Amino acid sequence: MQQVNAKYINFASIIDKSTLEQNLKTSSMPFIWPHLASMPDAHLGKGAAVGSVIPTVGAIIPAAVGVDIGCGMIAVRTQFSLPDLDRRDRKVLRVAIEQAIPLSAGKNNRRLTESAAARAKVLEADARNAGFNPSTYLENWDLQLGTLGSGNHFIEVSLDQDDHVWLFLHSGSRGVGNRIAQHHIVVAQEYCRRRSITVPDRDLAYLEEGTLEFSRYIAELMWAQKFALLNREEMMDRVVRAVTHWMGEPVVEKERINCHHNYTTRERHFGKEVWLSRKGAIDASPGRPGLIPGSMGTRSYVVEGKGFAPSLNSAPHGAGREYSRTAARKTFSREELRKAMKGIEYRDTDAFIDEIPAAYKDIDIVMQDAEDLVAVRATLRQIINVKGD
Repeated sequence: MQQVNAKYINFASIIDKSTLEQNLKTSSMPFIWPHLASMPDAHLGKGAAVGSVIPTVGAIIPAAVGVDIGCGMIAVRTQFSLPDLDRRDRKVLRVAIEQAIPLSAGKNNRRLTESAAARAKVLEADARNAGFNPSTYLENWDLQLGTLGSGNHFIEVSLDQDDHVWLFLHSGSRGVGNRIAQHHIVVAQEYCRRRSITVPDRDLAYLEEGTLEFSRYIAELMWAQKFALLNREEMMDRVVRAVTHWMGEPVVEKERINCHHNYTTRERHFGKEVWLSRKGAIDASPGRPGLIPGSMGTRSYVVEGKGFAPSLNSAPHGAGREYSRTAARKTFSREELRKAMKGIEYRDTDAFIDEIPAAYKDIDIVMQDAEDLVAVRATLRQIINVKGD
């Protein structure tokens, strides 16, 4: 832990100058209280760095929440273990998952499954209560329930240190959440412009509590966060069905964990109620279960929060990029990706070069930096990986 100044605490041993400067800029905003905390996986982001925990009083910065509202992880521990998988073709399961869940940016369901339709009804009622129509942001938003997206989103079948089988996936609020976020980032910029409020970066534009703009953002933000959570639930249900068919017997869920890592909530820290925005961080309150994925081909972790106050009861959400996607594609090759993915069933394509583990921080170092923040319950290694282009 590094106390950079009175308003900024850094937990990352690997952090570049640009990210440090971005965090210093964000922490200088007058409504940050008591301090900004940057997680071990922190790296440069839009407005605020990814891997930032930002407590605010009386205001929120939409770009500091992020554009993939509610992005997070879900994992299920099954009754199966490694011997149960012997002599089963893992490619068959990978292809079945790829057929059950639309992958890649812009891909939707052709129709709603029964479970997705039920979840869409819940979201429709929530939107009415919140006083908005999500279709104004994205027509047929409901057809994205149960879809993965692209980038670092994934679906994995993994084994823990005792060879128990886990199902694990990462995704968020898809196109509708992105459009809600982008809209309110612009609203915040216009809000500050009209009031002649000067900010050190236009993406640090904020909305003040008590205003119509603030209330509208919070209502739609909370809806998008619920969409993301239900989107993960829908996908996991489909993965469970695919595994049930592949194994020839029903999956017994020993445990299911679903946690956001791009979101805002109300919490109490150091004796004061704050709006806490975790942009690339998980809730690590005492005893809270959480999920920290590595990069493609590396280990992931099931953890339990320690409630470390200086981190604002937070922990990292993954490995964190060291190379931009463009730089990674220029630096690494498909053959290097194949070596990194040796022994893992995945779709072998150039599309995933920018997701190579070497483009990310070493997850072992990230977890060392997080020793005060979480206790590791399970260490997962991938055997099947599914991603969108």
